Amino acid sequence: MFEKKSPTPDSNDKPDVFRPAKGSSKVIIGNGVKLKGEITDADEVQIDGSADITVSADNLIIGSTGNLKGTIQTANADVWGDIDGDLKVSGTLTIQEQGSVSGSVEYQSLQIKLGGKIKGDVKASEKVKKITDAPTFDSSSLQDSVKEKKS
Repeated sequence: MFEKKSPTPDSNDKPDVFRPAKGSSKVIIGNGVKLKGEITDADEVQIDGSADITVSADNLIIGSTGNLKGTIQTANADVWGDIDGDLKVSGTLTIQEQGSVSGSVEYQSLQIKLGGKIKGDVKASEKVKKITDAPTFDSSSLQDSVKEKKS
């Protein structure tokens, strides 16, 4: 009658608002919070407060109340607030309508919505290609084509 039931194997594996899925590493800095320091190896970082940090993450979200200063390295960034610093985005940098990015900015793909701002040292980068993928040419055929153009 009062037997203790053992938990079912699936009961602990269900995702919960307060328990992120196993293997995910998400950091949220809430509105009104001020943070100084370093965040490394995060899957997702969301900043709605104020941060002066070094960040290394797969995805970065700066909320409309977010203000980030520092050194940032991420695969993708979605900016609704402000970023100032050294920003390297290996994927897509998206600047929303009220977003502002300044400093040294390097990105692979850029999307700026009407009203978004970007200023500073801005540089587009391409993925590094393997040497074997580079086009090759024969120097003798190049010399022959040069001779043909001269005559």
